[in-house]
Amino acid sequence: MTSDKTVAVALVEALRELGVKYIFGVPSGGWVDYMEALRNADGIEFILTTHEGGAGMMAAVVGWLSGTPGVCFGTFGPGATNLATGVGGAQLDRAPLIALTDEMQPPMRGRVTQMGIDHQALFAPLTKKTTRLRADAVRAMVFDAARVAMEGRPGAVHLGLPVGMSAEKAGAETIQFAAPAPAPAADPKKLREAIALLTKAKHPVLAVGIGAVHAKLRPEIEALAEKHNMPVVLTPMAKGMLAEDHPSYAGVLFHALSNIVGETHQQADLVIGIGYDPVEFNYESWMPKAAPLVSLDVVPADIDRESYTLAVDAVGDIKQSITTLLAAPPAAHQWDMNAMRQRRDAMFAKLRPSNEGFGPKAALAVLREILPSDGIMTCDVGAHTHLIGQMWPTPAPGLQVMTNGWSTMGYGIPSAIAAKLVHPEKSVCAVVGDGGFLMTAGELVTALRYKLKIVIVLLTDNDLALIRIKQEKKGNPIYGTKVRGTSTLGGDVVFGVPVRTARDSVELRRELETAFAGDGPVIVEALVDSREYDEVVLKKDKP
Repeated sequence: MTSDKTVAVALVEALRELGVKYIFGVPSGGWVDYMEALRNADGIEFILTTHEGGAGMMAAVVGWLSGTPGVCFGTFGPGATNLATGVGGAQLDRAPLIALTDEMQPPMRGRVTQMGIDHQALFAPLTKKTTRLRADAVRAMVFDAARVAMEGRPGAVHLGLPVGMSAEKAGAETIQFAAPAPAPAADPKKLREAIALLTKAKHPVLAVGIGAVHAKLRPEIEALAEKHNMPVVLTPMAKGMLAEDHPSYAGVLFHALSNIVGETHQQADLVIGIGYDPVEFNYESWMPKAAPLVSLDVVPADIDRESYTLAVDAVGDIKQSITTLLAAPPAAHQWDMNAMRQRRDAMFAKLRPSNEGFGPKAALAVLREILPSDGIMTCDVGAHTHLIGQMWPTPAPGLQVMTNGWSTMGYGIPSAIAAKLVHPEKSVCAVVGDGGFLMTAGELVTALRYKLKIVIVLLTDNDLALIRIKQEKKGNPIYGTKVRGTSTLGGDVVFGVPVRTARDSVELRRELETAFAGDGPVIVEALVDSREYDEVVLKKDKP
């Protein structure tokens, strides 16, 4: 049985029913029917990007911030391989995403033809699932893609669109979308074992990761830490799950001055991982070997079980698991919490700007003062990411957006565009280094076309600082890390976007205030000294 709708119309309607508002991409001839269906549909829009990689990043951030799968499109061959950067980002940053690409018609699959590669093979290692659309099951396949993308640890799904199918009649379907069911409860016996270990421990530590963000566990984590008076460490993408001035806050793993954070967690005789995802930082990179692990997550713990003790692997609904732990009486632990807080405060003191020169610490401090407390800051990948991960006060999850599972440079500008589309009412800025800026600067055109009011804070230092620091630590000469020959990156205008330049904190404050008062995208270029990174990044988390 067929309907009176084409496959293109049926696909767009199914996506709209999911709550999808934007599809990001670069069109192809095979995409024309879908674009026409989008043009005639209310509440869903095609966003033309300058590069498919940017489209994938935007879709991933939409998925991360909204919980509804972000959607992106790329054509054959180079369109799909470009898109793959953003798709991999969604997969390893744990954001729900549906990637659509053109697919060859059946007679040409496996043949030698222009732009012809196997998209199913390309996306298999980058997604939770990859398949091809069928005309008789459009709604079923779109809804299945969304369910797979959203359930468990969220991620990416690829759906190939065979060219020519868009104009065919779609099958008649009555299926409605059903959101993924919550994970079943963890084994009660394992939770009792976890409580027994928590009661016995003298120095337990909570380690909070991406899964806790998805499960919206901020109140429960705060309550558990307070009830048992124990330290909490966060992974970078879990920023906002505990306030930086909370008595139990010990710091962020892996980022700036993580050696000071390590002075706390290396005392642990028990680690309780709550939604901890090693895609950001493997347990083995920081956990004391003598400390057993209790894992509360929706998937089994990933840890070297020969060298470390996985005492309890409570797989199931994390909210139910942590609620069970909260019901246990408070334990008599032996932490010197005052000493922990003194270490934390000393760490933050080292991250405050100095009075010498103008560096990234000063630039970020001024930005934090100017950006409203509920504003969203996205950041690119580089030395500044490590600084932001530790020093940037984040009042709630989702107000600082970074990629720490995929960690692609070029992320900052596309992610700010996506954040503004999801939250048009909020102030949005991106912090980018000059290296990452050059990778996706073309998306400034996208921001300008859609009149998105975002501020790009460009930390210009002409240095790929993380690589330069690693070279120097090895005693090697500095080589291949200068971003440009001379001058700054800005000028007065880049792709129609105005550029304002700051050489010190006073100028930066003035230029940021002007930029945030503007009515479209603005670049504020801060000329900073990258040597400030040398003393705070790439520190060892454990001896």
